[in-house]
Amino acid sequence: MEKISEKRLLSLDVLRGITIAGMILVNNAGNWNYVYAPLRHAGWDGLTPTDLVFPFFLFIMGISTFFSLQKYHFRANKALVYKIIRRTCVIFGLGLAIAWIGLCFRSHTLAGFSHLRIPGVLQRLAVTFCLASFVAIGIKHKYIPYITAFLLTGYALLMWLGNGTVSGENNLIGLTDKAILGSNHLHTPDFDPEGILSTVSALCNVLIGFLCGKMIRETNDAGKQITRLFVTGAALTFAGFLLSYGCPINKKIWSSTFVLVTCGMGATLLALLAWIIDAKGCKKWSRFFESFGVNPLFIYVFAEVFAIFLSGITFHYDDKTISVKHFVYREILEPCFGAYGGSFAYSILFVLFVWCVGHLLYRKQICIKI
Repeated sequence: MEKISEKRLLSLDVLRGITIAGMILVNNAGNWNYVYAPLRHAGWDGLTPTDLVFPFFLFIMGISTFFSLQKYHFRANKALVYKIIRRTCVIFGLGLAIAWIGLCFRSHTLAGFSHLRIPGVLQRLAVTFCLASFVAIGIKHKYIPYITAFLLTGYALLMWLGNGTVSGENNLIGLTDKAILGSNHLHTPDFDPEGILSTVSALCNVLIGFLCGKMIRETNDAGKQITRLFVTGAALTFAGFLLSYGCPINKKIWSSTFVLVTCGMGATLLALLAWIIDAKGCKKWSRFFESFGVNPLFIYVFAEVFAIFLSGITFHYDDKTISVKHFVYREILEPCFGAYGGSFAYSILFVLFVWCVGHLLYRKQICIKI
């Protein structure tokens, strides 16, 4: 643990906080049968607000990676390589641990690893952070835009040639994951939205974020920073939607157009926040999200584990055995707000509880590094 630095970019912390709050909100419905449409992922092709939260976090991680590695002047040394590998292993290990805890609670026993899901949100964060960091310290930064364009183009062609854009058991992404990881280690037997191939495309979210971080740091004038971020965001968003006629926007396969659109929207939103918070000084409204933004990974891990406990801990009530989550939703919230309203109210209450934990750390100026 360490004290929160006074030099942190407030608008970036707020964007990170909005993203983490959004991730927690959409991951914790009271009843998954009753979820408002904007809080669901797109069925296949398409884009919903929920689809933005994970790629936003990867984009933000890219910006933070530039800021972090800049302290080392982007020069590889033993201490820096150790730090990158250690952080990668810790984040990946936490992802596996959360998956295992969930498996144990669902099976009501001390589960083995034969059906443990290997891919996941934290696992993708770990792998893309590691790859982007080594690209940043091993390759001249002027080549990163070309590398990113090559990866996005190559991935789009691979999906087009390999039946990757079509849902079903013959999807190239699913076939690759089944061949390498095995069906028992995926989200479903045939497909995993955080699988191996799509991580190549997800890496581009981090690399584009890294380039935006470079743009921010190398531009001293705040007005020019905001303008360049906004122009970059608008250009990426426009390009993504334009190219979507040939390459559909699809989160599950993390299509190349999905990368362009989400990075574009992320850069545009960051420009807007920078204008409101950093340029105009309107900060009071953002305090809620700052509490999420300064300890994002710790808060996400806490939320995931806490959600598993609420769903897995049961007790006897009214001649039946129910979980804590089921009791809160079914016996308290649903009678007051209805099926959809109660499910949404549960999500809000969950976010507020997690915020209390994050705000306590924020008030004490504690930053937990993961």
